[in-house]
Amino acid sequence: MLFEQHARYILRLFRSATLCQPEVSVMSRVFNFCAGPAAMPEPVLLRAQEEFLSWGKRGSSVLEMSHRSDEFVQIARHAEQGLRDLMHIPENYKILLLQGGASAQFAFIPMNILGGKRTADYISTGIWSEKAIEEARNYCDVNVTATGAADGFTRIPDREQWKLNPNAAYVHYTPNETVNGVEFHWIPETGDVPLVADMSSTILSRPIDVSKFGLIYAGAQKNIGPSGIAVVIVREDLIGRPLPQTPRPFDYAVQVKDASLYNTPPTFGWYLIDLVFDWLRQQGGPEAMGPINARKAAKLYQVIDASDFYSNAVAAECRSWMNIPFRLADPRLDPVFLKQAAENNMVNLNGFRSVGGMRASIYNAVPEAAVDALCAFMRDFEKRHG
Repeated sequence: MLFEQHARYILRLFRSATLCQPEVSVMSRVFNFCAGPAAMPEPVLLRAQEEFLSWGKRGSSVLEMSHRSDEFVQIARHAEQGLRDLMHIPENYKILLLQGGASAQFAFIPMNILGGKRTADYISTGIWSEKAIEEARNYCDVNVTATGAADGFTRIPDREQWKLNPNAAYVHYTPNETVNGVEFHWIPETGDVPLVADMSSTILSRPIDVSKFGLIYAGAQKNIGPSGIAVVIVREDLIGRPLPQTPRPFDYAVQVKDASLYNTPPTFGWYLIDLVFDWLRQQGGPEAMGPINARKAAKLYQVIDASDFYSNAVAAECRSWMNIPFRLADPRLDPVFLKQAAENNMVNLNGFRSVGGMRASIYNAVPEAAVDALCAFMRDFEKRHG
C-alpha cells in the first residue's frame, strides 16, 4: 500500500512537471540585444519545447539521442543541407559543425590550411581579429597587413595601405567586429591567396558569394543557434595538409571523412541549428533578411546621429549592421539607462566589458519591433535626462 501511494505521488510530480507547463507568450519575453549568446527565434524555442521530451514520436529527447543513431544523422544531414541551400554553397566546399566556437578556429585554421607555408596575412580591425592574430602566432609567422589600431579601431584601413604577401598561405579578416562595431561592406580581393573570414556576426544576415572565399567560419551563438558550436565552410583543395602536431579531432580532413561526427558533437545545439535553418527558410533566407537588417540598423543610427546626447565613433562607411555601440554624453547615466531599459523589457544593452558604453546587437532573431522600441526609449530617455 505504501509503495502504491509513493508511486502515485511520483506520477503526480511527473505530470505537473511535464504536462502542465504554462504556455509561453510573446508578452512574457523581453527584447534581447545580447551580442552572444544572442536572441533565438521564438518559433524555434517553442518547437524545441514541444519536442523536448519526445523527438519524432520516439519517446526520448534529442539530448538522450546517440550521435551515431539514424535519427540524429537525419537531423545532422538536414541541417547541413539547410545551410548549403540558404547560402548557395558550391559543391566543392565542405561544411563542418565543430565544437569550441569561433575562438577554437583561431588555432584550427593555421593547423589545417598553412599547406606547408610559414606565413599568413591578417587584417586587424578590432578585438576579435587581434585575438585571431595572437593565436595564429603559435603556429606561423603572422604578417599584419593592415591595422586600424591607430584610429582606435573605428574604421577599416584604406585598401591602398595593405601590404599583402603574394606567397602567404591565406589572408584572414573579420568582416564584422562584434565589440568595435566596424564592418566590411565589401569583400577583399586577394588574388590566388585564399581568403579566410570570421563571419560569426554576419553569416546569414544577407546574401554572400561563398565562391570568393577559401574558408568561412562562424560561432553559432549569434545568427545560427546556441553557443558551443562553430560552422566551418572550407574549399576542398585546402583540406588534407595539417601540421604534424594537429590532434585528429582538430583535423578538417578527419572531420570531413566522418561528417563532423568523429567525436561526440554538441547534439542538442546541432538540433537547434537545424530548427533555425528551417525558420530562416520560412523568412525567405538571407535574401529577405538583408533588407530587414539594413533597415533595423538605419533606424538606430538615425536616433544616434540626430542627437548630441548619444554618439557612435565608427566611420559612417564602416558601421556595422549587426552590432551598434554607442555612448551617452554623460557616462554617469549609463547605469540609469540600463536599469530603465530593463524595466521596459529591453536587456543586454551594456557594452563589452573592456570597452564600456552601450551596445545593441540586432541579429536576425531580433525583430524590427525591438529596434523600434529601443529607438522610442532612447528618444524618451534623452528628453528626461538630456
